[in-house]
This record gives sequence, structure tokens and C-alpha cells, in this order.
Amino acid sequence: MKNSSIYRYSSNQRKGIIALFFVIIIIQAGYYVFNVVGFSTKEKESADEKRWLAHQTEIDALKAQKRDKKDTIYPFNPNYITDYKGYVLGMSEREIDKLLAYRKLGKWINSAADFKQVTGVEDSLLNKISPYFKFPDWVVKKQQEKNIAQGSTDKPLHKQLSVNKSINPKAQLDINSALEEDLIAVYGIGPAFAKKILRRRADLGAFVSMDQMADFKEFSPEAIAGLQKSFRVGANPQVNAINVNTASLQQLSHFPYFNKEIAKAIITQRSMKGKIDNFDELLKINQISTLKSKIISLYLEY
Repeated sequence: MKNSSIYRYSSNQRKGIIALFFVIIIIQAGYYVFNVVGFSTKEKESADEKRWLAHQTEIDALKAQKRDKKDTIYPFNPNYITDYKGYVLGMSEREIDKLLAYRKLGKWINSAADFKQVTGVEDSLLNKISPYFKFPDWVVKKQQEKNIAQGSTDKPLHKQLSVNKSINPKAQLDINSALEEDLIAVYGIGPAFAKKILRRRADLGAFVSMDQMADFKEFSPEAIAGLQKSFRVGANPQVNAINVNTASLQQLSHFPYFNKEIAKAIITQRSMKGKIDNFDELLKINQISTLKSKIISLYLEY
């Protein structure tokens, strides 16, 4: 006999009561999630914010230090100023282009006065950067002799010569007998760069000019100038001469101043003419650098 009060309700009513219980349970669960768990998350976020804020003073100080940091100018040879270096120094695009065009002619800047004449920079910029100009010893000595003969008292040049003198008080070493430890003593030349120099020297047999240090495009202008300051080319360098009329395609391609395209052009030219007589004939191959023609010619035979 069904006397229980639950059976006083119809089937649909009982289902509604059960559904109501489920709704209440869901509401209670939602309240727990949004209020208890949510509160914990906010507490965690608040704790993280406090930790970040604790470092804010230090972060602000570092930002201020970065803003106040001034560029340091290191001694450099103005003949090897790149687009980026010129921009950093404060030169205009027109002034940089004038310098690069002048150098492409195979001409050299040998003094602050030359630099101004070629680039047309303002005196204010020249006075700022010229004390850091660094030239080879023979250039400095020649300028000193000229100044003495003319009785010059040009102060920027005097500062420049003082800088040059203090940078390299030691006697220059022969680059063709230099060891790795000698090379890495130069500012900007580490073990990897020193090995590149030694490998290039082995390929060539010997360097014939310190201007060849500029062939290493990955070296900074300061490193190149430092090498030219610290080393010299000794008498009678023993180069690995290459005969352009008998060398193979591989031998010509391996020559540091040629590439495979130039090597093919040389072989084509000598095949058509029978023989290449001199370097002037090689210069007809457009890819051969006329800027380095004097250096390249010292490694070739006919």
C-alpha cells in the first residue's frame, strides 16, 4: 500500500521536484566556483602584480641608464668608414657617398684636412671625430714632417697624432711571420678572426700589402686599422704565384681575388686569344676589381 507522501504527486510533479534539486545544486556549485576559486585567482594575480611592482624601480633605472648612455668613439681609419659607421658618427648620406666614391677611385684620405675636402663635413663634426682618426705610421710620419716644414700648429691634427702614437708604442711585426697570439693582441681580433687571417695568408703564400686587411669584410674598421697599425709587410714576400695561362679552373677559382665566374671568363679569353699577355688584358673582365688591381697583379704570372 502506497501511503508515502511522495506518491501524492503525479509523475510529472515528481520529475519537476528532481529537476529543481539539480538546479539548486548547479547554482551552489557555480557560486563556489565564481566566489571561492575566483577569489583565489585574484589573490594570485594580486601577488604577481606586487612582485612585478617591487622590481619596477629597478626597471625604470635601467631604462633611464639606457637613454643616458652615450656612444663611445674608438680610434679608426677614416678610409674604411662604412655606411653604418658614417651614420653613427653623424655624417650625412651625401657626405658618406662622397667618401665612398673617392675611395673607389683608389685614392686615400691621409689627414683631417683631406677628409674635410673630400666629404665636405662641417667643422663642428670634424673637430669631434678627427682626434680619433688613425692612419698608418708612414702617413703619420710624413704628415709630421710636413707640419714641421710648414711650421703648422693645427691642434686637431696634433691630438690625432698623439692618439696614434699612444695606440701602438711597439715596433711593427711582419704580418707574414705573425703568429695567432700576435694577431689576437689587436683590439677586435679574436681567435676566430686570427685564424681567418692565417688561412688567407696560407692561400696567398704571403700578404703583399697591409691594405689587404680590408678584404675581411666581417672585421670592424677599428680592427682593420689596428692590424695596419701593428703590422707591416716585410721585404720580398714569398707569394704563391698563379699562372693565368696554365692554371686550371679549380686553381683560378681558389684564388681569393677571383671566383668561378671570373675563372671561366679567364679560360674563355685565353682560349680565344691563345694567350693572355698582361694584366691589362685581364682588366677587360668586368668583375675583376680595378681598385685592387695592383695587389692582384703581384700574384699573377703570364
